[in-house]
Amino acid sequence: MRVPSNSCVLSDLLDPRYRVEADDRGVLDLAPGWTRRWVMRWKTADGELVCAVRDAAEVPVEVCRPVRSFSWRTDQSHRPGLAAMVRTGRLHGFESLNERKLLLALDFLGDVQNLLSQPMTLRFTTSPTGSAAHTPDFLVVTGGGVWLLDVRPAGLIGAEDRVKFAATAELALACGWQYIVVAGWWSQVQATLDALSAARRQLQDPLGLQERLLAVARREPLPFGELVGQVPYPAIGRAHAVHLLWRRRLGMDLRFPLSDRCLVWAASRSADR
Repeated sequence: MRVPSNSCVLSDLLDPRYRVEADDRGVLDLAPGWTRRWVMRWKTADGELVCAVRDAAEVPVEVCRPVRSFSWRTDQSHRPGLAAMVRTGRLHGFESLNERKLLLALDFLGDVQNLLSQPMTLRFTTSPTGSAAHTPDFLVVTGGGVWLLDVRPAGLIGAEDRVKFAATAELALACGWQYIVVAGWWSQVQATLDALSAARRQLQDPLGLQERLLAVARREPLPFGELVGQVPYPAIGRAHAVHLLWRRRLGMDLRFPLSDRCLVWAASRSADR
C-alpha cells in the first residue's frame, strides 16, 4: 500500500484504523429525542455555553476556548505543551506527545481554517439509566467540513473509552461532522513528516529553483538525490525540494524515510498550491 504525500488524507496515515463496534454503540441511549437530552458544554470569553446536540450548528466555534486549561508540573506523567501551526498561524495546546504528532500531521495536510483543542464536553446517557461525559481532543474546521478527533494509542483503549468514542461518533454524525480516533500511525509516517517540517516555513526563492525542480519532476519521477542534482546549486535546491514536499507540490511515499533514494514526483498542476 502506497501513501502518496501529495494526495493522502488523515485516515490514510493511520494504522490501525479505529472503528466503532456495534456492541459499544448498543449501550448508548439513542431513543427518540436523544439529540435534545445529550448536551454539550463549551467555553467562551464570556463564560460557559451549554446547548443540546441538536443545536450544535448554532455554536460560534470561532469564539470558543478550550474547556480545560493546559498546565505543567514536574511530576506529571503526560507531556502537554503548545505547538505552532503554519496553517493557522497560532499556537495550539496538546496534552500528550501523541496529540502533538497529530497537530504536525494536520499542519502538513493543510486546509485547516480553525482548530480548537479540548473543544467541548459532551454529556450523554447510556441504557438503561447511566450517564457519562467525554471531552474530545480536537475540533478542526477545514474547507471540506468539520472534523472531531480523539487521540488514544490502540493498546490503551479500554471499555469505557470505546463507549465514549461511540457516543462522540453519534454526536459527529448528528452534526454533519467527521469523527476519527487516532489510534496509531504507519511506522515511518511521523519520522518523515518531522523531517519535512524542517522546511515548512515560506522560503525566498530568488534563483527560481522551485519552478526548476517542478519542471524536472513533471517529466518523470526521480530519486530525490537525482532531482536536486539537476538544478543549479543542488545544496540550495535540496532545501527547496523539501519545502515543495511539505507544501505537497512534490509527492513521495510517506511509508518510507526521506533519503536520496526516495522516489519523488510532481503533483498535478491543479494540486499545486
